[in-house]
Amino acid sequence: MPYMTEINIGQEPPLAGTEVEALIGSLDRMRGYLLWKCGGLDAAGIRATLGPSTITLGGLLKHLAVVEAITFSFKMHGRAPFAPFDTADWDDEGWHWRVEDDDTPESLEALFQESVAKGQALVAEAIADGGLGGLTEAANDEGEHANVRRMVLDMIEEYGRHVGHADLIRESVDGLVGEDPPGERP
Repeated sequence: MPYMTEINIGQEPPLAGTEVEALIGSLDRMRGYLLWKCGGLDAAGIRATLGPSTITLGGLLKHLAVVEAITFSFKMHGRAPFAPFDTADWDDEGWHWRVEDDDTPESLEALFQESVAKGQALVAEAIADGGLGGLTEAANDEGEHANVRRMVLDMIEEYGRHVGHADLIRESVDGLVGEDPPGERP
């Protein structure tokens, strides 16, 4: 089965999987890295910043939850971003980076995991409909549409950039470092 239904921290993509299994496995590994770097913290930990940056671990969880909705619901399928982002104030450009007073480590982690599950289902739907080469709604000015492969690769890139931020912020919070969480990897 090429699609994961949950995020397993430390999950590795298959060593010799199909293209779909390798791409989806790589994306899910990046999702797990982010969850590991942002997990197990208190309210101060999810709000900590590093240097002049305003990025927080809680903000990364919220931002990437939103990017799942934009990329896989809107760009891939041409649908409104899924809930709860379907009612967001899109005119407020920074809302998806802010950790609000009522945001908790638990609520942000749940938001992220729910968005990933919805994103996984939308990617699985697109692959079932047309494979990685199937066209999406995202198009350039000339009307050329991106394919599913491109959307998945864009998301891997997005996670790669932000997992790097999470590495640095988390180390500044409590010294947690490393590429893989401790213990056996599934």
